[in-house]
Formats: sequence, structure tokens, C-alpha cells
Amino acid sequence: MYRPRSFPGGLRGRAIAALLTVATVASLGLAGCASNDDPVGTGSADAPLPTEVPAGTTLTVADQSERLQQALRLSGELDKLPFKVEFANFIGGPAILEAFRAEAADVAPVGDVPPIHALAAKQDVPIIAAYQTAPEAMKLAVAPGRSITRLADLKGKKIAYAEGTAQQAAVLRALDKAGLKTGDVELIRLQLAEFLDAVRTGQVDVAPLLEPNVTRFLRTQGTTLIPDAETTGIYPGLAYLYARRAVVQDPAKAAATRLLVAAYVRAYQWVNTHPQEFAQRYYVDNQKVSPEDAKRIVESFGVFTFPHLDQALVDRQQSTIDLIDAAGELPRKIKATDGFDLRFDAVITQTVTEIGASFERKKS
Repeated sequence: MYRPRSFPGGLRGRAIAALLTVATVASLGLAGCASNDDPVGTGSADAPLPTEVPAGTTLTVADQSERLQQALRLSGELDKLPFKVEFANFIGGPAILEAFRAEAADVAPVGDVPPIHALAAKQDVPIIAAYQTAPEAMKLAVAPGRSITRLADLKGKKIAYAEGTAQQAAVLRALDKAGLKTGDVELIRLQLAEFLDAVRTGQVDVAPLLEPNVTRFLRTQGTTLIPDAETTGIYPGLAYLYARRAVVQDPAKAAATRLLVAAYVRAYQWVNTHPQEFAQRYYVDNQKVSPEDAKRIVESFGVFTFPHLDQALVDRQQSTIDLIDAAGELPRKIKATDGFDLRFDAVITQTVTEIGASFERKKS
């Protein structure tokens, strides 16, 4: 397996990713791919998943920060797969979508909002697995010198905003919960990497942050967080694994993807039972995060659980679609049901049951 490359987000990054991934298609010789002109959500939704993986089958995973690769590798699950897995490393959902569009990637881990923008762009990349982490992990950070203790206080404030991200939906949920509209605040469009510096220097009043940026933010004198009691419900903690429709329609790749989904569940259950080892070997050794920040990141996730791919999950995704659409951020009406391949629930159910993992988070 080759050393993954990283592709930046943003307009320039998407252009670079598109050029590089087109070249990758030629070198990988990927076959059996459907046309991007096919209607979204069509295909073999009722056909059972094949189980035989022919020799020579390869899946290409568009990873982010090598996180899925390392979870699979450290848990030992990668070595158990009876097919070749190649990893390409990307930064952000838009760059991954370019790789899907160029047919240079088969499967990718992603947050809950990028699949919505994929559907809106008529890219047929159904969700095939999910995990959930702690919903309270995302905080609304308040710049020094600002008196913002309630969501209602957001009115008239500058808020960091990044379309196509979980942070976008968190901001919209916060406004909705406060009875505010996007026109009641000033949304400052930034890259996610810019959020921390923007809020701690006062360029924006509020920014949604995850660890380790929450801890780094609070090191700045005068900074605060909007209390969790106010922000409950703004972040679902959901993340997905999704794949190109052509991949789950191809018998060889679909069978391989089925096994990858089972390995995905087992790998993150291994993280549940080996948090200190994952913190050290992934965050410290691989990502060069300090041991203190690595510990905070792992603790902020809590226990990974693995929701069923069912109507309840589809409905949760539809509520996020409706939220973003109500804010005028989608170019057309879309349906969450078109963005799932529910056939993969069988392997999720079997795997979660066999290894003693959980489908739902315990009520606190």
C-alpha cells in the first residue's frame, strides 16, 4: 500500500484534487463504474449483497488524516481483509467528492453533512455504515470580552460558518433552537482550519469547535463556552461511511465493501476498548498531537456506537437536510432515502451483535 497523499480543501484544493484524481483513475484502471448522468438513488437497492470476493479485487478508500486507515491497521482488521485496500488521503468532504466524481475513490469516511451536498450535486454515493460519538463534543466558543451565555444572545453576532460541514448544521440548529433566522446573525464564511484563530482573536464572536481546538481555545484569557445546557441537540455526533453507487452495484467490489463495513465496525469497537493505545499510536505518533491533546480528543468522542441503517437513521438525516434547505443552502430539493443503501444493515447488525458493541448510546 502506498503512502497516502493529502489534498487541501477549498477551491484551489478541489481543483488540485480533481486533476490528481483523474490521473489516478488512469493508473488504477478502475472499471465497472456507472455514468454520473444516471439518476441519483437508482440501482440494485433490492438485490442482496454478494459475498464472494474474487481474487484481484481492490477497493480505494478516500481517507481523511489517515484516521480510518490507522483504525483498521492498529486493530489488525486491515490485514484480515481478503482483498487489496489502497488509501488516498484528503482534507475535507469537497475534495473527496471530486475523487468520487473522477471515479478515483470507491469508499470514504465522512461527517453527516457532506453526503447531503453530494446528493444536492447529483452525485450518487449512498451511505453504507455509520457510527455515533458524543453529541456534546461540539462546543460553541465565545470570543474574549463577549457576553454570550444563551443561544438567544447570538442575535446580531458574527458566527464562523463553513458550508458542507457538520459545523454548518450545528450553527443552523443553534439558530433554530433560539428561534433565530440566518438573517438575524452575520455568518462569516471561513475554512474550518480558520475557526480557532478567528474566535480567539475576536474576528468572529462565536465559532463551533471540537477537540483539541476547544482546549486550545480556552487557553486564551477571557474565552468562554456557551453552556452545554443551551447547546444540547445542535450536534448529532454522527459520521458515515459512503460509497459510489457503481461500487455497490459491482459484484466484486460490493462483496469487498460488505467486508470493509464489518471491519469498520470492529476497528472502532477496538478503539472503544483500547483508547490509550489509539491516542498514542494515532494521534501522538501519526498526527503529531501532544499526549495531553490526544487524551482530550479521545475522551471527547466517548464510546463509538453503530446505528442501524434503517428508517430512523434516514429520518434523522432528512431532518438535517430540511434544516439546511430551510436556510436556503441547497440548490434543489433532495430526499435522504436516496442517499442510503440499507442492504448493509444486515452486516452491521451481525457484526455489532457478534462483538458485543452497541447500536445506540446509553441515556445519560
